[in-house]
Amino acid sequence: MHTAGIDVGSTQTKCVVLDENGHIRGRGLRMTGADVVKAGREVLEQACAGAGIEPHEVLYTVGTGYGRFRVAAGDDQVTEIGCHARGAACLFPDTRTILDIGGQDTKAIRISERGEVVDFCMNDKCAAGTGRFLAASAEVMGLDVSEIGPLSLRSTERLKITNVCTVFVESEILNQLSRGRRREDILAGVHRAIAGRSASLIRRVGDEPALTFTGGVARNPGMVAAVEERLGRRINVSADSQYIGALGAAIFAMERALAGARRREAQGARP
Repeated sequence: MHTAGIDVGSTQTKCVVLDENGHIRGRGLRMTGADVVKAGREVLEQACAGAGIEPHEVLYTVGTGYGRFRVAAGDDQVTEIGCHARGAACLFPDTRTILDIGGQDTKAIRISERGEVVDFCMNDKCAAGTGRFLAASAEVMGLDVSEIGPLSLRSTERLKITNVCTVFVESEILNQLSRGRRREDILAGVHRAIAGRSASLIRRVGDEPALTFTGGVARNPGMVAAVEERLGRRINVSADSQYIGALGAAIFAMERALAGARRREAQGARP
């Protein structure tokens, strides 16, 4: 038996396929783009190819993310809040707080020992302090977004970035460059500014260790270092951080597939 979770985010769409033992057998990833339905279909095909199965062999699929209702193969939908909670708790059972920095929003989630959502908050009104802000910062400097994290770790001077609005990031960075500031120092300041905004969200839900960092931005070593510095402790980060929402959706799919099988078995046993 295989189940799948498809996380349709504003920037990227991800898929995870699980086997009957709850092990990850396949992953799929692509930019979401304008065609959400196509993105969902293609990542499912990628993940199934990795698992060595065909898409029609997936017993149950759950969609999550902002485009979850457009997942053509979806049997059900679960919010990204619940899916990140379930996925983080699966990978790191000690998780009590989650920080998810996505392309267009940032979420802080507090969960119980059972991986259930206790509280959450998010900045969803603008892209300040999100992956989009990091991408805009990289663009101003003519860098690929994958380069800015490692560069920020080479900073030797502590700079304060005062404006984390994506609209005004270009003028802020150009102003710093015109003053002769090194790009490594500017980027470190950018990462610290985002970490500061993230810490504010975490405090609102109640900062309870251990914290797990999810989402694609968690793959940025400069961002991980900035969050750890701000919180004053180490945090959980998985190599599968960007797949955690999809993993949680696949776990929900597994639970619902098994529940359906038990119901059918019980009905068949009735006299």
